[in-house]
Amino acid sequence: MIIFAETGLLIGFFLPGDTLLFSAGLFTTVAGAESVGIERLSLPTLLIMAPIFAIAGAQFGHYLGDRYGRRFFERPNSRLFRREHVDKAEHYFNKFGPAKAVVLARFIPIVRTFLNPLAGMLEMSARRFFVWNVIGAIIWTDSFLLLGHYLGNQVEGIDQYVLPVIVVAVIVTVAPVLRELFRRRRSGGNNPEKNDSEASRPSLSGDSSR
Repeated sequence: MIIFAETGLLIGFFLPGDTLLFSAGLFTTVAGAESVGIERLSLPTLLIMAPIFAIAGAQFGHYLGDRYGRRFFERPNSRLFRREHVDKAEHYFNKFGPAKAVVLARFIPIVRTFLNPLAGMLEMSARRFFVWNVIGAIIWTDSFLLLGHYLGNQVEGIDQYVLPVIVVAVIVTVAPVLRELFRRRRSGGNNPEKNDSEASRPSLSGDSSR
């Protein structure tokens, strides 16, 4: 459900999907599971179910963007919604194109949450989005799961390092969010910084070619 929320609901942008997947992969090994006193998780089950929830979440986000359009993003800035997040997602959408952006966004915190409804609002067809959504979801979820599983089996004495490794993973995942919050705090929070590229960056009007 965390994977679904992070990829399908705007309020889920802060959820640690990368860390969750890596940790789950780690806990599919005997050493990893014993280190935290739980039963070993099923790797085949995770490899199947994680992509399904990632696909469902992103597709739901696309539906919301397609269904509600601009209204979905027209809300005042708050702790759970910042206009900068939408702009960042749109930047990647325009830079890489719809197909590549849907796949690459999976590996970029915050962007992977906001790009899906943005793609729907910018009229990327549901069928085309689904194809690249499936590809991106499988690569993202299963790569982190397999990485955790591999390290759990290959690193001797991994049980001694599980918690420190997870803490580091959490820090890496949350760092972009914390950096954005710190930057806004220093700038006063109400006046987002502007840069020279804003003038040339397409707006949510959808004028640019897709």
